[in-house]
Amino acid sequence: MPLAASCDTAILRFGMTTELRTAPAVDWPTLGLALGIYAAFGLLTWFNNVLPWWLVAPLGGYIVALHGSLQHEAVHGYPFPKSRWLTAATVFPSLWLWVPFSYYREAHLAHHRDDRLTCPMTDPESYYVTPTRWATMGSFHRLLRRWLTTLSGRLILGPPYTVWRAACRLFDAFRRWDKPHLAQWLGHLPAVALVLVWVLGVCRIPLWEYLLLYVYPGLSLTLLRSFAEHRAAITVGERIATLETNPVMGLLYAHNNLHILHHVEPATAWHQRPARYRARKAELDAANGGYIIHGYGELFRKYLFRGKEQPVHPFAGRGFPV
Repeated sequence: MPLAASCDTAILRFGMTTELRTAPAVDWPTLGLALGIYAAFGLLTWFNNVLPWWLVAPLGGYIVALHGSLQHEAVHGYPFPKSRWLTAATVFPSLWLWVPFSYYREAHLAHHRDDRLTCPMTDPESYYVTPTRWATMGSFHRLLRRWLTTLSGRLILGPPYTVWRAACRLFDAFRRWDKPHLAQWLGHLPAVALVLVWVLGVCRIPLWEYLLLYVYPGLSLTLLRSFAEHRAAITVGERIATLETNPVMGLLYAHNNLHILHHVEPATAWHQRPARYRARKAELDAANGGYIIHGYGELFRKYLFRGKEQPVHPFAGRGFPV
């Protein structure tokens, strides 16, 4: 059976993609979360120079990663389900600097083509590569990709590697004069400038310090969430994880750690996910083949220095274009 085969209809036909049409004009919990993030960011950066680095780094990383989770909710229409421009304005400041929201929105919606999940050719969020791509990599790049399959590699090398890949895409867009892609980056400049004016000009935080204490740990925490969200499997549902965790980490990821639920109900707001998961737990656990992870500690114990999987997609060529 090719990997592109449909999953059990028991999963994807319950997707609640039309729910936003009847949603209220404002999702107040999401708007409150946004205001809380910006207030926390403003306070932390304002007092940055009188706080120890070992306190700033975890707090800064948490806030930046939480803002990334807020961007994810904005992709799915929150906090203003009936106004895309107000939703985009809510997440306009780019706290982690590195990627245009419009590009992220486009890529993440492509990721939600569930029948193509993990395919390195059609899933923009896949960390797998095709055999053809692997064959063209140099020995250093292969070593790097193998390390990225470990949790230590994903957390340490993942942030610069992710930014490097974005830079390569931007360079390629210049080379091909890809006007839509270049326009996304041009529109991203004011979002970066707004943050840097505050951080560098008002709060007097050196750029290297902001990158090291805010952006780097924020990206690292984001990559911790995505590390085990998906795996290669024949049945689509079994490619999507459920990761049970505590309220602090659940909030950090806007409960997107309950990832199978999110793919089944992409329009369900973040604050409704825990209750929805509890209501459908037996069904969802069966649908993803028991791909359940009991806390992020389990990932550290199993995969800190051991690869979770091979870099090359194990089913490449069986329903994938390579």
